[in-house]
Amino acid sequence: MKPIIVSQTLNAPREKVWSALTNHEEMVQWYFEQIADFKPVIGFSTAFDVTSGGRIFRHQWEVTEVVPGERITYTWNYPDYPGEGLVTFELEKDGDGTLVRVLNWGIETFPQEIPEFSSASCKAGWEYFIQGRLKEYIEQETS
Repeated sequence: MKPIIVSQTLNAPREKVWSALTNHEEMVQWYFEQIADFKPVIGFSTAFDVTSGGRIFRHQWEVTEVVPGERITYTWNYPDYPGEGLVTFELEKDGDGTLVRVLNWGIETFPQEIPEFSSASCKAGWEYFIQGRLKEYIEQETS
């Protein structure tokens, strides 16, 4: 399985970007406002609903890897649909900023007749969140 990869260099120190990716109060400002709770701890799980295309998608995540300030990975699935994804956020220093890279494996394990599970939709979603929402959030916080 080849992952979908989306990256963006952000004009902020790694600690600030890590906080935006792992602190619940920050995540709901740029990511999914429906996230009930989040902790960057292996074994932590959360679930929340997102509506798209007239359907409700119950997102279920479980944290599987944490390297503070560098990488966090969690499984991503939906109880009403077969399949399971794996999402990793990687951070590395890039000049005075931080490169954030998202790798998403397993999109092809979900029902491909549902538009939200297409590779193109997945890539567009990550571009929206990382290159749009996260970038805007970080820039407003550091200006």
